[in-house]
Formats: sequence, structure tokens, C-alpha cells
Amino acid sequence: MSGANFILLINLSVAGLLAASFMAVAFHDVGRTPARWFASGYVLGMVYSAIEFSIPAFTDARLPVVTAFAVFLGATIAFNVGLARKYGVAPPWSPMLFFLVAATIVVYFVQDLPRQSLVRMMAYQLPYAVMQFVGLAIVWSSRQRRGRLDRILMAVLAASAVQFASKPFIAHALGGWGANPQAYLQSNYALVSQSLGTVFALAMALLTLAILVRDVLAEVTSRSETDTLSRLLNRGAFTRQAEQAVLGAMRQGVPVALVIADLDHFKSINDNFGHASGDRVIETFAGFLREAGAGHHVAGRIGGEEFAIILPGTNLAAARLFAEGTRSAFGALPIDGLPANVSCTASFGVAELHPGETIADLMRRADEALYLAKNAGRDCVRVSAGPGGEWSSSAIVINSRSG
Repeated sequence: MSGANFILLINLSVAGLLAASFMAVAFHDVGRTPARWFASGYVLGMVYSAIEFSIPAFTDARLPVVTAFAVFLGATIAFNVGLARKYGVAPPWSPMLFFLVAATIVVYFVQDLPRQSLVRMMAYQLPYAVMQFVGLAIVWSSRQRRGRLDRILMAVLAASAVQFASKPFIAHALGGWGANPQAYLQSNYALVSQSLGTVFALAMALLTLAILVRDVLAEVTSRSETDTLSRLLNRGAFTRQAEQAVLGAMRQGVPVALVIADLDHFKSINDNFGHASGDRVIETFAGFLREAGAGHHVAGRIGGEEFAIILPGTNLAAARLFAEGTRSAFGALPIDGLPANVSCTASFGVAELHPGETIADLMRRADEALYLAKNAGRDCVRVSAGPGGEWSSSAIVINSRSG
């Protein structure tokens, strides 16, 4: 068995293992459409390897050569569709399928050219390079945030496109790609070509697998940290992210404030109108917090009807205005399932981080301010004076109670 035959068998085995790996990811979550397309691409890669291995058995190899070309080009298209699904880009179906048909027709007719013709070699290899560049363009055009793995994948796609485009020149340098299709697997070029194919197929597969697994783990983590009803962070996740936000603000030398809110008379809503109405009140308030907060703000549901939002880069006065605006707007919002004459309100406690304090100190002072707001009749904002302030209650009373 020649070295190229051996590498071809390795390619067949590797493609099967990779297809199985992607299907395993797809079975983990039936919504993983990208994984199914990647698996399809590597199944086609197995078919391509099998056809290549069988070519020496044919007297007239035109049909298997063209079929192998079309199958492998189809594998790159399936891979690109997987990339498009993964990165939220509309798959360019029409251009890719038209290109598949046109390139296959060209490859069929260039079989009449001399075996070592550069035009013939280019017609066979350049379409693969084009499809790799299409994959690169898909990742590049995505509006999703790209991490290190995504950028490495883009680099590998570009390198793979270059190696396909350079293969005709590599073939010439190594003495051609065999006197006929049956002799291809005995050529030095076949060994190099199949080896390069293995390296890039593995690199792209491992990267895409790593990216898919990364996304699965991120989704699992998000689910474990997200409160189901409010779709805000739960208490544990909020505390962890708030600590990170505080550390980041301290490193940057910017202020950071905390607002804690409690829905007023929430138990009476459940008692008088049912728990479904109470759930809608929580959903409405949480939705308002998500819309009112900026991208760098961290909001969470830290109790049954208690919420918190950390505001990096915000001082005490601005945080009070944020709380006041939220209080006023929420009190005017209609709630589905509640009578039109029934309004829901919330009480707020506000504190700004002082030097030497921890997130626990900040939460304690904001909670104390919230306690004073509730004692003052609810539907109002109270602001902590900070540690060592002149008020024994640790709060400045703000004239913010609605009429």
C-alpha cells in the first residue's frame, strides 16, 4: 500500500470520527443545527475518500474523478452552511449551489486537457479555495462577538484556501499528479495533498468542535445563573458578576453604585389576583430593568420580589436619578391581568461604593436604605450616606415619594 493510500484510509477514518463527534454534539441538543451540518460535511468527506480509493479500479476514471470532485465540494458547502447557522448569517444557498454545478461541469470538460495541464489542475483545486474563502467571509460578516477561537478559525480557513490554490504549483514541483487518475495515489503529490487535507480537516474540525462545546458550556452556565421567571441573574450569579464589576470599576478609577428595589405589597397582589398576576408583575419589572440598564450594568433578582442592579461608572447622584426614573416609570406601567385602577409600585435603596468597602458592604448599605424607604411608606427612594456619615440611619431622605 502506498503512502497516499495509507493517508487516504486515515482521512476516511478521521472523517468518520469527526462526523460522529459532531452528531454527538447535535444529539446533546436537538436545536444544534450547525453540528448537524458539520457532521454532514464530514460524512461527505468519507464518501469522497471512498471514491478516491476506488478510482484505480476504473478503466475510464472520468466519472469517478468528477463525482469525487463534486462530493468534496459539496462537503465544503455543507461546512459553510454549518458556519452560517453557527454565526447567525443567512447561508448563501443560491451562489454556492450554482457554483457547485458550474464547477462540476468545468471539471468534467477539462478532463480532455493534458493530465499535467495547469488549467486542468487549477479548475480542480480553485473551487475548493473559493469555498474556504466563502466560509471565512461568513465568519467575518457575523455580528456575533468573536473570541480567540473564532479568530483562529478564520486564520485556518484562510490558510486552507491558500493551500488549495497552491496545490497545482505543488504538483508541478513534485513531478505532477500521476500519469493518469489510476496512478494518482502512487504519486508523491498525492501523499503531500492527502496529508495537507488531513491537517486542515482536523484543524477546522477541532476548532469548530471547540467553539460548539464552548457555546454549549456557556449556555449551560447561563441557564444555571439565570432566574427563569425574570430572566435576570439569580442571586449567586448577580453577586459574582457584581464583584467583577466592582473590581473593574476600581481598577479604572471610576465610581460604582448599587440600586436595590423591592416590589411594594407584593403578597397582596398574589392573594387578591393570583400568582399568575404576581408573576406578570415580576416579569414586567424585570423587563423594565433590562431595558433601562446599559450594556455594562448588571441586574439580578436576588429574592422573591427583590431586585438589584450594579451601575459601574455611576456616582451616587446619577444612581439616585436612575432609581427615581425607574420608580416613576414602573408606577405608571399597566400590568396584564390587573385591573386598570390597580398600579404596582416599588421602593428603592441606593448606595455608592466607598474606598475600602467590599461588595458585601455596598449591598448592606443599599439594603439599609431600602429598609428606610419601606418604613417611610414605600414607593420612594432612599440613599445611603456612606460609612461614617452623619446620619445614624445611614440614609439621606430624598423627597421622591409619589403623590
